[in-house]
Amino acid sequence: MSTKLYLLVLLIPLSFSCKKKSTYTFENPLDSPRKDEVVLLERASIAEYVELEAGELPVFKFENGDFVPTQVDDLDGDGEWDEVVLVTDFEAGETLVMEIDFFPENEYPKFDKRTNLRLGITQEDGSFQEVDNYEALPCDDGFEIIAQGESVNWENDKIGFRNYFDCRNVKDLFGKLKPEMIIDKIHTPEIGSYHELADWGMDVLHCGSSLGSGGLALLKEDSLFRLGSTDVYSYHKIVEGPLRSVFELRYKGWEVDGEMLDAVERITIYPGKYWFESDVTVTGCPEGSQIVTGIVTSHLKREPFQFKSNDFQVIGTHDVQSLNNDELGMAVAVPLEEAGKIGRTSDINFFERGFETVSEKGFSNIISETYYIGQHCESGQPSKHYFFAVWGLDKDQWKTEEGFRKYIEEETEKLSSGIPVFYKYKYVPGF
Repeated sequence: MSTKLYLLVLLIPLSFSCKKKSTYTFENPLDSPRKDEVVLLERASIAEYVELEAGELPVFKFENGDFVPTQVDDLDGDGEWDEVVLVTDFEAGETLVMEIDFFPENEYPKFDKRTNLRLGITQEDGSFQEVDNYEALPCDDGFEIIAQGESVNWENDKIGFRNYFDCRNVKDLFGKLKPEMIIDKIHTPEIGSYHELADWGMDVLHCGSSLGSGGLALLKEDSLFRLGSTDVYSYHKIVEGPLRSVFELRYKGWEVDGEMLDAVERITIYPGKYWFESDVTVTGCPEGSQIVTGIVTSHLKREPFQFKSNDFQVIGTHDVQSLNNDELGMAVAVPLEEAGKIGRTSDINFFERGFETVSEKGFSNIISETYYIGQHCESGQPSKHYFFAVWGLDKDQWKTEEGFRKYIEEETEKLSSGIPVFYKYKYVPGF
């Protein structure tokens, strides 16, 4: 009797170990290193090889037992995780072997927070309450700022962004000099005015009535229609974590030349990158129309640039054009198969011509001072682009257009060439 019990006790941990701990291999096919490389694995691809159990979350370890920075995300809000995010470094041509393990949520390893989201709504006492979902006020009956920093804000350890949470709907930039998360503190006495240079950085961009740093519009024939002044404009946090943060800006009642459209922009930011990823879905695209992303040119003295890089069409600017009177580079990378018209708007100040939208901010809904690129608009289908931004005060490489372009070329090479993943020599579909 005692012998059988002893055998049973032995077999249970052996069986558990075989089932729960399995080896994955990750390969860098490039002859260049990949720092802070992001690898995404879907739940279904893991479940095909490893038995999943309710209440336990996957984490990856190196062969020496050290944890790989890992994040598990529920993207559809059904209470069950959908994807695993890994962030690690690869040397040129390097192969990394990792083991997948599982932990209850309350025992899951903690990793450094390297991405952040925030929409803070002004309270009666002047403080800001962070919200996960909120609807902006329309501008029909006057203009009111209700959000911390006037905006939806997102950042990683390299740079920060914001999107005005009102009918202007323009994207702006925070240059960063430290890797710490800062957007929770903007617009508070703790750090003072974000328009003035501080030890953490500052707001570095003048937007005016442009599209700023990656704002959106629709191109129909020869006219641009800003994604602004919609019937409904709302923010929805999808996930916020140390390795990835995702949110959506949703719009209903977008009037384009007499037609009413809906749109959703899903924005994703990862650690270590001087860019964010945007997936834009428009419902009701007019025939021949294009989704447009643009860059402000108001302080630009040199000509903007465009070039093809790996699987992407790139447009960009680089000049002494920041609000700190130093170098600022911005660029948009669009997949070649989606790339459309490249153009530049007039520099006319339409607000001074009487086309006023927000008098308090000297803002006109008519787009000006913008260098832009279009993407084919297919109703209900997402169009993807990447928006890059670098600040010369942050790093010497960013002081030259050549340094900025080199970075874009390196990143588009990585985006064009994923990391093959194998489970016991079987290829695992990742993305």
